[in-house]
Amino acid sequence: MKKIYFILICTTLTFLSCNTDDCEDYNCFTPPSPFLFELVDKTSGENLFTNVTYSPEDINIINTLNNNAKTEFEFIDEDNYNIIQINSIGWKTETVNLEVKIKDETIFNLYVDSERKNEDCCSFTNYKAVEIQNVEYTQEDQFDIYTILVP
Repeated sequence: MKKIYFILICTTLTFLSCNTDDCEDYNCFTPPSPFLFELVDKTSGENLFTNVTYSPEDINIINTLNNNAKTEFEFIDEDNYNIIQINSIGWKTETVNLEVKIKDETIFNLYVDSERKNEDCCSFTNYKAVEIQNVEYTQEDQFDIYTILVP
């Protein structure tokens, strides 16, 4: 009987000592970077929302690869900064082709191929491709803001 208890205790201790999750005490999470867009007049350089050429209520963003589903965005208008922020890309592995419209006019397309990864106990997004199509633009590297030059 003592042997059975001894074997049972040894087996229990063996299973309890096994820890297969190396990330249990170390877990980090990096959310995907948002996409920020400032729409400016190509000639004057003026922000087209600040000078009231466009209205934030007229913004419509659809994903043409997903049956023209609407894409959520935020309009940031602090201190007359007036930018469009898209936060929904990169939370999962996906490819999107967004059509950014003001009223019925397509201003530009945004193509993104993103891959959500988990390595060394950390999750993060790898952007395999980011393309702004059908418009000229510049990119401010420090803040990752795309300035769309609207003709």
